[in-house]
Amino acid sequence: MTPALLAITCLLAVTLGYSGLCAVSPFGACRKCRGFGYATRTNRRGQLKRGRSCRRCRATGRRIRAGRWLYNRWARIHRTGTTRTEVTR
Repeated sequence: MTPALLAITCLLAVTLGYSGLCAVSPFGACRKCRGFGYATRTNRRGQLKRGRSCRRCRATGRRIRAGRWLYNRWARIHRTGTTRTEVTR
C-alpha cells in the first residue's frame, strides 16, 4: 500500500468516525468546566469547593460538538434555500 493511499484511508476513517460520533452523541463535555457545570476551586485547606457556574455551557456541563454545529448550520441553510415560497402577484 502506498503512503498516499494509506494517508487517504486513515483520513477517511477519522472523518467517518467523527461524523458517526456527532450523529450518535451530538453533545460533548464542556472543555472549560470539564463537564462539571461549574468551576472547581480550592479552599485554604486544599479541599475542592464548588465555584461559579460555567458561562459557556450554562451550568449543564455539555456543549454541542463542532461537527454537529457545522451540520446543523448546513441543514438550516439548505432548508431555507429549498423551501418553496409562493409569489403573490
